[in-house]
Amino acid sequence: MLEFTWPYIFLALPLPLIIYKLLARAPRQDAALYVPFFSVLSRLQSDNENMTSGRLLNLICCTLIWILVVLASSRPQWLGDPVQLPSTGRDLMLSVDISGSMEAQDMVVGNRQASRIDVVKAVVGDFVERREGDRLGLILFAAHAYIQAPLTFDRKTVGTLLAEAEIGIIEESATAIGDAIGLGVIHLRTRPENSRVLILLTDGVNNAGAVSPEQAGQLARTENIKIYTIGIGADQVVQRTFFGARAINPSAELDEAVLTQIAEATGGRYFRARNVNDLVDIYEELDRLETVEQDEQTYRPTRVLFYWPLGSALLISFLLALFSTPWLSLAGKARIQDSDETDDDSITTGSNA
Repeated sequence: MLEFTWPYIFLALPLPLIIYKLLARAPRQDAALYVPFFSVLSRLQSDNENMTSGRLLNLICCTLIWILVVLASSRPQWLGDPVQLPSTGRDLMLSVDISGSMEAQDMVVGNRQASRIDVVKAVVGDFVERREGDRLGLILFAAHAYIQAPLTFDRKTVGTLLAEAEIGIIEESATAIGDAIGLGVIHLRTRPENSRVLILLTDGVNNAGAVSPEQAGQLARTENIKIYTIGIGADQVVQRTFFGARAINPSAELDEAVLTQIAEATGGRYFRARNVNDLVDIYEELDRLETVEQDEQTYRPTRVLFYWPLGSALLISFLLALFSTPWLSLAGKARIQDSDETDDDSITTGSNA
């Protein structure tokens, strides 16, 4: 549907006519022109007719330019059909660890070893796709925490940003769990209560950052933000060496006590993901989070159109100025002079004959 943001601008359409009628005309002074030859006189008469038609064309062009400028000033825009935004849902902030330890290949997909980060991208990406009706945000952290996507209904963009996250884009030698929680609290505390949820996934212990996980958890509890923590990593991996096979624990540094404390203090839960199936089950359980009613919202996609009449007015003005330049008149006079000289030459030749 076509709509004008400022329709009252159209009241200015008759303004040039009003000014023309109210202001007094400047006195006109005509100079007499004497010509001795009838041919020149007739040529001037035809030029006068062309001048009259030129004035009419200028008037039409100027009128059209004024109408287009007024139309552009009214700011026309095209409104699309109303789009209903989801009326229920959560504000979910996903905080994902991308420190160097997430490259550990202790996960098995099919019969193939896979890194923790690759499994997280696949499982969390599928979780993001299912969360229709939620506002989702994404935080990536290692030695520092950064907001990768603010809270948005655009699940596709959040999933794309998660899939494009690579180990090494943040200093990967440490893990700042407290900073990641604190950054999530900053972006969630302005949202409606009882809908603020932070899901934090990590495979290590907090050893960097300005805020400890306990302090950040206490701040989240004060702001009524529920935190679900997920510890990822296998408990045992068989490593083959020159001296034979031996079992190691690749998740020895995982601080489950702190993750459990943070989750329980905020009303959430701690989950342990030792393999792909565990991680899938955890996110399926998180997928069943209770929804909270929110205000209904609708929006209509808007496309502004003012540049079309404005561009047309500029184009007509340019063409009008181009064809009114003095060099065109000089070119016309030069053609007339050439014609006169040709006529004189033909007369002289006829006399000599």
